[in-house]
Amino acid sequence: MIPYTDTHCHLDFDRFEKDREQVLKRAWKAGLVWILNPGTDLHTNQAAIELTKKYPGRISAAVGIHPNFGKPWRTEILVRLREQAQEKGVVAIGEIGLDYYRQYTPVDQQRKMFTDQLSLAEELALPVILHNRDAEHDLLSILREWCRGLRTASHPLAETPGVFHSFSSDLETAKAALEMNFLIGVSGPVTFTNAIDRKAVVRNLSLESLLLETDAPYLTPHPHRGKRNEPAYIPLIAEEIARLHNTSPKQVAEITYANARRLFNISP
Repeated sequence: MIPYTDTHCHLDFDRFEKDREQVLKRAWKAGLVWILNPGTDLHTNQAAIELTKKYPGRISAAVGIHPNFGKPWRTEILVRLREQAQEKGVVAIGEIGLDYYRQYTPVDQQRKMFTDQLSLAEELALPVILHNRDAEHDLLSILREWCRGLRTASHPLAETPGVFHSFSSDLETAKAALEMNFLIGVSGPVTFTNAIDRKAVVRNLSLESLLLETDAPYLTPHPHRGKRNEPAYIPLIAEEIARLHNTSPKQVAEITYANARRLFNISP
């Protein structure tokens, strides 16, 4: 069995409520050995934690406040987030970051939320899962300062700080992320026939810098585009990466699984 991983999937969302068990059966049958379910607010964080209790070792959780769900941002929220982050089965802080496309949360508040959660990740030595939408300049600026502090303190996160989730930026941004030791998450759009720029970025990155993810129920890969996404479609993403790198899906799966184990400190 090829050891596939889905490092970003929202299994707790309502779109999986009616058939979550069947979705997971299809995932295991497709070769998935591990799934990471990030939260987006306190409620979904808790739902993700509950899933880890039901599927220990097969599903892990990340907890965080997504930039689109940060209004209001209060001390009490950060206190509760710290408690959630110390629950068994939680391996990362996320999904966090900046979203200047929708701006459901004011930009200044997004930055405050982001830096507070980076500090929490540093405190608990948990890697971060990053959301970026039209915010590369500010995101990289904040991360460079954070990573500089990690290196100065010889913090363990300096070597494995996190992942740029569902990467959609240019190669220059990818290289800036890699310079700070971040990994790059590759999701369904890399399979789209018109995703020329995204394919070029993935082709120019080493397999050792990549993670597989679906972002299900969103970003469904070809040929299922337009339908609900699910972890069982991970092999389609791996196949496209393999094609771009002139290698096998098995090698893509094995290397990205090793990358996930290293970043999220999970057992084989």
